[in-house]
Formats: sequence, C-alpha cells, structure tokens
Amino acid sequence: MEKHKALRIIISGGGTGGHIFPAISIANKMKELNPDSEILFVGAEGKMEMEKVPAAGYKIVGLPIVGLQRKLNIHNIINDLKAPFKVLKSIRMAGKLISEFKPDIAIGVGGYASAPLLWAAERKGIPTLIQEQNGFAGLTNKILGKKAGCICVAYEGMERFFPADKIVMTGNPVRQNVLNVKLTRQEARKAFGLDPDKKTILLVGGSLGARTVNESVRQHFDTVKANPDIQFIWQTGKYYNEEMKQALDAYGPLPNLKQMDFIADMGAAYKASDLVISRAGASSISEFCLIGKPVILVPSPNVAEDHQTKNAMALVNKNAAVYVKDSEAPDVLLKQAISIVRDDKQLASLAQNIAKLGLKDSADIIADEVIKLAQHGTERY
Repeated sequence: MEKHKALRIIISGGGTGGHIFPAISIANKMKELNPDSEILFVGAEGKMEMEKVPAAGYKIVGLPIVGLQRKLNIHNIINDLKAPFKVLKSIRMAGKLISEFKPDIAIGVGGYASAPLLWAAERKGIPTLIQEQNGFAGLTNKILGKKAGCICVAYEGMERFFPADKIVMTGNPVRQNVLNVKLTRQEARKAFGLDPDKKTILLVGGSLGARTVNESVRQHFDTVKANPDIQFIWQTGKYYNEEMKQALDAYGPLPNLKQMDFIADMGAAYKASDLVISRAGASSISEFCLIGKPVILVPSPNVAEDHQTKNAMALVNKNAAVYVKDSEAPDVLLKQAISIVRDDKQLASLAQNIAKLGLKDSADIIADEVIKLAQHGTERY
C-alpha cells in the first residue's frame, strides 16, 4: 500500500454493531498506516457508538439525529414530530464540525449520523466515501452515493443502486478477534464450560438480543432436554436476559444449555460451535464467510427495506446458508438446527460453500481507497 501523509478523517454512522465494528476497523487500519492521522467519529446521541467508539480509543461527537419509528404509538408519534427539527439541528452541527475539523475526507458507514455529516461534507467540497455493508442499499446511501467519490460494497449487483464507475468490491471489515482465534474447538468449548466432544449450536441475537431467536429456545426447553448429546450456547442479549433467565430457572436445570446475555469473545464462541443461528446483519454474514461457519439465518423483519432477507438470500441462492423466516422460527428453528448439526455431510457442504464467499483484507482495500480519494479527490484513478 502506498505511503501517505497524515490525514484528517471523519467517520460517521453507527446505531448497531454492524455499522460500528467496520468503522472502528477502518480507523484502526488508517492509524496503523500512519499513527499521526487524526480521526474523529460522529454518531447519534444515545446510540451504541457513543459507548463503543471511546472504548476503542477514539473521540466521538454525538448529533441529536433520530430516525422515524416503525411502531405506531403515542410516544413514537411525538418523537416523529420532533424528528425534522432534530435533523435540521444535526445538519447545522455537522456543517460546523466540518468547518472546525477540516477533514481531508469524510467516511459514512450507515446509521442516522451518516446522512447529515456526509451531506455537509459534500456541500463543502470534501471528498466522501460510503461503506455500504448490505446487499440492498438504503435510501440515504442511494442519495449520498450520487456525489460520493467512492462506494465500497460487499455484494455483487450494487450497480442497481450506485454509479458503476464509483463502486469498489471490498467486502466488510470484521473484528480481528473473530479471525485470530488460537484455541482449538475442544479448548473453546471448555472455555464456555461445555463438554469438549459434543456437537454445539450457537444462538446469537446481537448485543441487544433477538426476541424470535430467544423464543425459539424458550418454547422448546423440552427439545433441548431430549437431545443431551447436543449442547447449546444461548446469547439472549441484554434486553431479554432477565426474562429468559427466569424462564430457564422456572423450567429447571438443563446442563447442555449455556445461557448468557453477552459474549465478549465471539471468536471463541464461533470456534466452539458446529452451527450458528443468527440474524442476517451484513457484518455477521461477513464473519461467517471468512471463517467458513455453517449458519441458519433468521432475518429480522424490523429493518429498512427488508435488507436482512436480501443479505440472507444472497447466500441461500449459492447453497451457502439455510434460511428460516422470522414468523416461522419459534416453531421450527430448534428442531431444524438439531437435524442439520447431526448431518456431517450437510455441515461440510455449508462450510465449503460459505467460505467461497469470504472477501479477505477488506479494511486494507478500503484504506487504500480512502488514501487515494483524500490525496487525489475524485480523480483517484
């Protein structure tokens, strides 16, 4: 990768780990290439990035931006009425941040804060780069993409949404601790207090948790008990942890079910498992591809443009994952997972096919595009 001067970089976005972890990966790579580069994050007040970014060692400024609520109730309607004023205030704040920080480039990774920040940067002639994680671009990125200097994508066919000459296939940067696991599968299972020799299913709902995934377990404790040769790591998420813990306590001991609200070392959890059950967020899918992990995807229906289903189907159409519809999952998910984990031939086929889709060194490729764009503007090629 070419040498470059120290850059002043603004990275905007967040809301979920799927936006935050790639953003931090890009920042880490830019710092690795030149420790003198100045990096400022811009997020949304009250969102996860306001905690995760400082923990990673970077400064972040919060904007009062909010999105429209998908569930109608009086509280959400009031918030929706306030939203336009918060958008206007966020645009003013973003413009002021651009003027004061004087970035060489602005990067948007998706999430509420990306829109006002990139819009302000484009108005002031600052080169912008969009990192679109999903296989279906949201409305904001489609609009911003018209003036962006570069759009880094992880799925084929994104010229449906963006100018083809601006697209670079990079994949999504992932957490390094997922890739660099020193433990064997048996050691990883022991680390979770499990039998080192039993088949293991990992159920994850993200840091906040997923109601459907949790109900798929809670409603079928009898099935867990009836399959003592299969063990489960059940990550409930902090929103649902107490409720699920109470349900498990009321049912009675299940030695083959390990329940926890949060998993600090996802690399070890993936290593311990033969099969993963997960939502279909772009970052999670990128991790499964890079480690070649068999997975059942249960796309969340509560996301913009149903992009998780589109993410999932990109894998399913290549026989690289199994898809279970959210509304059907509580009834069928656990039994289907047990059937698959007992089928070594199907596990091997899923692992082989998903590994073919992994795009390596994504952070390096994106960093290269950042440098070209910051140094040469839209004439980067």
